[in-house]
Amino acid sequence: MFARTLRLLFAPLAYATVAGAWSTFVVPHTENVDDTPALMAAMSNYTSDASIVFEAKTTYNVWSPITFPHLTNVEVVISGNLSYPTSIETVQGYVAAANYSGAWFSFTGGNNVTLRGNTDPDWGWVAGHGQQWWDIMQQTNRPQGWLFKDVTDGVITDMKIYKPVAWNFATTGSNNLHIFNNIILAGSDNTVSLIMLNSRFHSIRADGFSAGGTNFLFENNYVVNGDDCLTVVSGAKNITWRDSYCEGSHGLSVGSLGESGQVASVENVLFENTIMNRTLYAARFKSWTGGNGAAINITWKDIAFIDVMFPIDVTQNYWDQGDGPRPNSSSVNETHIENFYSMASFHPSFCYLFTPNKLPSTPGYVEGSCITDPCWYYVSGATGKEVVIFDLYPGTATNIVAKSLVARTLTGAPVAVMCNSSTISSDVGFVCLDGPYIPTQAGL
Repeated sequence: MFARTLRLLFAPLAYATVAGAWSTFVVPHTENVDDTPALMAAMSNYTSDASIVFEAKTTYNVWSPITFPHLTNVEVVISGNLSYPTSIETVQGYVAAANYSGAWFSFTGGNNVTLRGNTDPDWGWVAGHGQQWWDIMQQTNRPQGWLFKDVTDGVITDMKIYKPVAWNFATTGSNNLHIFNNIILAGSDNTVSLIMLNSRFHSIRADGFSAGGTNFLFENNYVVNGDDCLTVVSGAKNITWRDSYCEGSHGLSVGSLGESGQVASVENVLFENTIMNRTLYAARFKSWTGGNGAAINITWKDIAFIDVMFPIDVTQNYWDQGDGPRPNSSSVNETHIENFYSMASFHPSFCYLFTPNKLPSTPGYVEGSCITDPCWYYVSGATGKEVVIFDLYPGTATNIVAKSLVARTLTGAPVAVMCNSSTISSDVGFVCLDGPYIPTQAGL
């Protein structure tokens, strides 16, 4: 008892404390100096059974990337604020370096690893200073924010990200992660009221989360950004996303899969109980023209879409419109999709709306990522009323159904669909045509 009392008395004076087998390292901070080297110099002593703490009420200068080694039973606690460099050139230099690990904050492997922020509204923020990048549309050598690679039994919780330069959380090769109660605010100061100018601006290509492993649970996350809220990429299996909010994003997405003919695989994905507010897409699947592989058992359930341009969009013809017109595929495989379900159940507290899609050559809606004419999201023949677009290859889509849809346009016009009946072999939940939405038995 006496020894424990001494530890408690003197712990605030110590740089690193040890309680039994567990050690705690408080990251030191020096004004106007990069704080990363001091952390990296001490890291080898805290790779197991340890807490690494960015202290509360301190703003740390993370002016160079942090790469954590393999960790076992370690928590990294963000109690203070963290700041990237304000110099674009400085960040670009590190990203272009040969030894760059792939993210500004990289976890390169481990077991039982926790990244924990806090719930204090003033502290625990990670400031990326992305606004200056977005203002000049700078997309060269941008940093991934956080990489959780090859981690088993991990937690990411209570993190708060403010104006990240680009992509946020990647989870390559990890297994059994719980990612919850996180906030990402990647909205631009240049956001203009939709009512005033029918235009909106968000960060350029700043995915919220990327799921690239197995057995993930995402819940209670709040994301305002300018790209996918969550993107599920090849190799992902058993992914659940629920009880969350996405604003300004490009949807809850699977893909893109199969670029350059690569074989891709995604299986057992559930998105549910999420509000999609003023997003470009809500439920979205995208595989590249000429891709290979399979996406199996994918469900979007109880998705509230509010002022969404393309509520349900499934395409096997994804391509880079900046490279020219849509290519013709010579592949006899394509990325097969099987057991897809999209459901938008009515909730009395929500209005189910989506914005009429006016083409870029006419006055009206222009999403913030539109920098070309036509916009990259242009769909030939679309009227702006489509609640579902199925852009499929014949013989590659099995048991794909949109059901329990409740939707209307802002103008009050009847909603429509786009679907080529020659590409399907079963009831998709509505009459498959380019025209009005007419639910079938499978869609009720």
